[in-house]
Amino acid sequence: MPKALSEMISDDLYAMITEGGKFPPGSKLPNEIELSKMFNINRATLRVAIRILVTRGILEIKRGKGTFVRNDFNPEKAVLAANDEFVPNEAAVKDLYEMRMVIEPEAAYFATQRGSEKEIKNIIKIGMVLEQKLIDNVERVKEEQEFHKAIAKATHNEYINKIMPILVRDMGKAVRVSFRIEELREETIRDHKLIMDFMQRRDAEGAKAAMRLHMVHAIKLITERT
Repeated sequence: MPKALSEMISDDLYAMITEGGKFPPGSKLPNEIELSKMFNINRATLRVAIRILVTRGILEIKRGKGTFVRNDFNPEKAVLAANDEFVPNEAAVKDLYEMRMVIEPEAAYFATQRGSEKEIKNIIKIGMVLEQKLIDNVERVKEEQEFHKAIAKATHNEYINKIMPILVRDMGKAVRVSFRIEELREETIRDHKLIMDFMQRRDAEGAKAAMRLHMVHAIKLITERT
């Protein structure tokens, strides 16, 4: 059964809190008018979405002051717990990679074309840390998320940055599948090196092709296992 709009909005808010870093613990959310405009929904739907997160212990409503992320809410633990509870299914991860293939090659293109020198250097820095964790085959969900979020940020495209937290949220599932498929981990190391090389050389078309190839490799290997 399809999710109600209020549930989808609560998911988006949750992603902003846990992965997007837009609303850290203790922070106040924008008022209803601003949030309604942000999500292009009516205030009644927004209130239901907020109530969902209140009942989950993520938000709290302070009368006369507004809606806040609870001080005792730990986003990092929440992401890890969600990933640990999920036993990755290769078919679901394949769907994730297919969706990523629609967005991320273009993100790599625009990031390479528009990103500042500082942003490109940051992508490479995160990528190098991730590469070592891939080589060591250790926990790397946070680094995977940071790498792809950094690329999205460098696009300077509002909508890519709105979509990316949704894709990043489930990235832990793909990482856990890569622990089981050795070839996927090895391909990821090679593909990431290629992406970073093109980005360093400011070859936008090359970065786009390399990112697409990364998704194609992942889909192919996962399909062979299902």
